[in-house]
Amino acid sequence: MKTILFSLPGNEELTERLASKMDAEVGEATIRNFPDGESYTRILSDVKGKRVVLVCTLHQPDEKLLSLYFLSKTAKSLGAKCTCLLAPYLAYMRQDKVFNEGEGVTSGFFGELVSGFADSIATVDPHLHRISTLDEVYTVPNKVIRAADTIAEWIKENIENPVLIGPDSESEQWVSEVAKNAKAPFTVLQKVRHGDRNVEVSVPDVEKYTNATPILVDDIISTARTMIETVQHLKKAGMKPPICVGIHAVFSGNAYQDLLDSGVEKIVTCNTIPHPTNAIDLSDVMAKEVKKLMHHL
Repeated sequence: MKTILFSLPGNEELTERLASKMDAEVGEATIRNFPDGESYTRILSDVKGKRVVLVCTLHQPDEKLLSLYFLSKTAKSLGAKCTCLLAPYLAYMRQDKVFNEGEGVTSGFFGELVSGFADSIATVDPHLHRISTLDEVYTVPNKVIRAADTIAEWIKENIENPVLIGPDSESEQWVSEVAKNAKAPFTVLQKVRHGDRNVEVSVPDVEKYTNATPILVDDIISTARTMIETVQHLKKAGMKPPICVGIHAVFSGNAYQDLLDSGVEKIVTCNTIPHPTNAIDLSDVMAKEVKKLMHHL
């Protein structure tokens, strides 16, 4: 059975890479807005009897979701065998509990919504904290794609004498995995939040790594406040300027420039969200895992 990939706007480069690795074609579709703001979707390629992969990373998800819904539904109406959503970054995973009275658990609502139009979903290292697996919020077959091996290879090939530093306890599960694969030591810092943007970070016993190159590793770089605080502590400890590595380059507001200005040596991210810092290509592992997922449908 043939596979065809469709790129939603902004995902074209990744889609081309994936198609070449999956021996799949890239479909053509028109996605635009009418003058009144309503969405228009038209599929120009033949999808009948084919597996359809919709490539759409979901940072700033609200403006993308309706086009994604229409594209998936249109493909099925034209005879597609199944539709798989490849969302390298998966939104709404951080809203995993009721923090204040009157709120809803929107990660679950979002999962129900996506499960209603996609036959399967694949994503890279979603934010799993209080939610332990995607099965808790998605009712369709799903696959979590791990970036740890590829990040570890990048570190081994590019950094001498690294020490990996996780900014908080939530990062330990995969910082330790990256460190193991990179054959490097690691430590995880302690973090206390005072509101959404005020973060206090303590650095335990980091002085013994003063001759190493610190690699700050986190899954999502959003406000970057945690990394910026950590950079300042590393400076006080006499360490070298760190290299910051993130999987998902969310960079809300001025976070990217603020992190640059904090005195880091370099910022490196994976290509789950298009950004100038994308230096770690995950298309190989994405293609491999999406093919596995699709063959089970």
